[in-house]
Amino acid sequence: MVIGLLGGPTWWFLSGLLGFLVLATVVAELMYRRTASEGLRATLLNVRQRVFAWWIMVAVLVGSLALGETAVVLLFLALSLLALREFANLLPPGERDRWVLTWILVVLAPLHFWFVWEHWYGMFAIFIPVYAFLFLPVLLALSGRTESFLHRAALSQWGLMVCVYALSYLPAVLQLPVAIHHGKAAADGSAVGSGGVEAGALLLFLAVVVQGSDVLQYLWGKTMGRHRIAPTVSPNKTWEGFVGGVLSATALGAALWWLTPFTPWQAGVLALVSCLLGFLGGLVMSSLKRDRGIKDFGALIPGHGGILDRMDSLIFAAPVFFHLTRFFFAG
Repeated sequence: MVIGLLGGPTWWFLSGLLGFLVLATVVAELMYRRTASEGLRATLLNVRQRVFAWWIMVAVLVGSLALGETAVVLLFLALSLLALREFANLLPPGERDRWVLTWILVVLAPLHFWFVWEHWYGMFAIFIPVYAFLFLPVLLALSGRTESFLHRAALSQWGLMVCVYALSYLPAVLQLPVAIHHGKAAADGSAVGSGGVEAGALLLFLAVVVQGSDVLQYLWGKTMGRHRIAPTVSPNKTWEGFVGGVLSATALGAALWWLTPFTPWQAGVLALVSCLLGFLGGLVMSSLKRDRGIKDFGALIPGHGGILDRMDSLIFAAPVFFHLTRFFFAG
């Protein structure tokens, strides 16, 4: 198992994050109290809700990291099941296959996260894309219902891939520091050990950079946004917000290199790739919401919507970040 999820440098980083949240809370509160315009007050009320939600989300993530890897895996399993519930609620009754959903919730999702917890890389990397991908259409065929078969099969496979498989790469990131150390030890012939790594640092790095990109794109878009990228998909996304937010978050990632096993330029490149994928993830999930005629996937997180609303960018960024890091740094 991974040891040392949080260490000295990580706690320094968390202290800085705490200071930022305190500042954001004070500024949002002062602006709300001093604003007379009803329209602006409504916007600032949403900002206050978002900041409060960030306090809760950061506390939950840091608390699970402090408790250890098992707590982190269980946290993301719970988030995955909540995301599946949000996804299932989008489906009209005629498109829901309760037997398939039961298999996903009770068997496939917990089993997949058990592979993650066991560090069984070979299995958790292929279990859903290969075995579950083939198994779900078989379940549908055995049910005897043939109407809209292809559509129903695609929905079950897409839900499992997005809500379980892609999301599971976030706790899987905890394995990377040890994998990197093992790769270096094998390369130079030294003894293999924990290497003094902080497994929680990479997860925090990925989460802060990608989520920070979302926030910075919003701020750049609000202040300078003029040209919309995809008006029918996500009217609030502009080229100015996209470029400004991604470049700012890339610079943030490069500045946080000391949290990672990377050099500053390597941290910047991985941050850039993660931010680009995060943006594309948000665009894809926005398309899904437009298709279903909804604004948010849920209302669990005040000011943010549901689990899928908040995790959409990480869902696309985490798998690629994991495999790029493992391929280039773990040997």
